[in-house]
Amino acid sequence: MGKFIIRRCFQSIFVIAGVLLLTFLLFRVAAGDPARAVLGKNPSPKEVEDMRLSLSSSKPLFWGHWRKTEIFSSANFADNIIPKGVELKGKACREDETVVVSKDSGIYLGRNFNDTDAIIRLKVEYKGKITVLGVNAQSEPTSTALFDSDSFTTALIVFYSPPSGIAISSVTKGCIREIEFQRRQNSAFDSQFAASATELVSFSKDFPYVSFMNFGRALITREPVSQVLWRGVGPSLSLMIPIFIGELLLGVSLALIATAFRDRWPDKLILLISIAGMSVSYVVLLILGQWFLGYYFNWFPVWGYGSLKYLALPVLIGVVSGLGGGVRFYRTIFIDELGREYLRTAEAKGCGTFRIYFHHLLRNAAVPLITRVSTILPFLFTGSLLLESFFGIPGLGYAGINALRNSDLQMIKALVILTAMIFVAMNLLADVVYAWADPRMTTGR
Repeated sequence: MGKFIIRRCFQSIFVIAGVLLLTFLLFRVAAGDPARAVLGKNPSPKEVEDMRLSLSSSKPLFWGHWRKTEIFSSANFADNIIPKGVELKGKACREDETVVVSKDSGIYLGRNFNDTDAIIRLKVEYKGKITVLGVNAQSEPTSTALFDSDSFTTALIVFYSPPSGIAISSVTKGCIREIEFQRRQNSAFDSQFAASATELVSFSKDFPYVSFMNFGRALITREPVSQVLWRGVGPSLSLMIPIFIGELLLGVSLALIATAFRDRWPDKLILLISIAGMSVSYVVLLILGQWFLGYYFNWFPVWGYGSLKYLALPVLIGVVSGLGGGVRFYRTIFIDELGREYLRTAEAKGCGTFRIYFHHLLRNAAVPLITRVSTILPFLFTGSLLLESFFGIPGLGYAGINALRNSDLQMIKALVILTAMIFVAMNLLADVVYAWADPRMTTGR
């Protein structure tokens, strides 16, 4: 059994690593630029630069010496947008998703803010003969670079001190498709992936030396994400634990009754009610419960979180919504187990009904029961999005809904990783319980 548990622990580590990698790619590659989402309309380039640095969103994805910068404005002319800080001089004009420059026309890029210690790299996607000229505050040339290509290619120019401006022109005719600025950083390992890893686990020289779940601050409220998570765990547990216990006890009890009266009217009635409960939408149950039990009969409050009476109605709805599927699942397991030879032998030896069902049947049906329970347990910690949102319960589900509304990527990422880690932990715990309930699980036989 010890080897089995150790093997499962190592497998869980690889699963968590895979989840972290997928979550990182999802939120870093597909989420766009979180800095501009936080700052809103018309932020200054310096504000964007500082926000990207605090969120690590300007750093290379996995490895690299260069990161994005707003010291000069980058531009992709295929987007039909000329960014602020990029000027078209003379007869420079747009043509086929490019900007055409010549000797008497060109593109001028002014420095957005001063940072004399920065080493800047300019990437230009161009075609033709182009000249890249760095100028100082008096418009005097400080550096010149010439490039020539018959097809679109990328040129790289490094400025060891940012000039006041950069002018791009052509001896004859050149086409500029994209301009991108980057600044050099000291370590190639200072990447977005490394920053994401330190959000999960980070080390320091001061006690307690190791800290976990350091997801920074929420993008909108600027409140520490860990503080929001800890504040939401209590309300979520106070809501979901009664739902879990109620659904489990009622589901197993009704399934045992249906199994004992198989193919008779109690079994058919329980099945009918279960199927009807599964057919009704969760949202419909929420609306009907709030309208009739909360508003019309005034039996329960329909909004807020202050005492047990605020939890009564959402707990009732949560139990009813999950009861139908639970009863059908448990009944199927019990009926399948009821046909086994050991139960027929116990009945032939004169074992009573109570002993057959509660000692033999439940014990040998433990593995599928544990499987279902292990899939439900993570929601005890992460809460229910709809229940908490409909009833104004400030748990983790409610925090998740607010994060989605506000496009708060830091909070969403923290909830996704927290949920994944709880799922892995519950599966590991289920494997340990499997080994205790059925030692054959450890041998694979």
